[in-house]
Amino acid sequence: MDNNECFITTMGDDWERIEDCNVHMFVKRRWQRTVIRGNEGDDLLDEGAESAVYTITGKMDMEQYKRILAIFRKEQPYFHDPFEDRQMKAVFSSIDYNSRTEEYEFILVEDAEQDEIMS
Repeated sequence: MDNNECFITTMGDDWERIEDCNVHMFVKRRWQRTVIRGNEGDDLLDEGAESAVYTITGKMDMEQYKRILAIFRKEQPYFHDPFEDRQMKAVFSSIDYNSRTEEYEFILVEDAEQDEIMS
């Protein structure tokens, strides 16, 4: 898989290949902080869960955008993570497209509680 390509699908459909895309990945761990008044310091607890947010940007023609929009509206998609070379359930947080410039921005959030992986 090329660093500048993305793949997205829904269950049972073919993978939609997005060429020449930029993928920005932001990962955040879940933690809890307990501040005890009157004592020094605080207590940090790493809950171990993490969630990745993927921002995918680039240019694509209207026909491909319509296919991505159909995936957005159909059901929960699967995304191929180019950084870890794995497939995961995801949720579209937002989708943005400019028909004049053909520029797009898709924001996907990893579904951290996965039961099944596509093969």
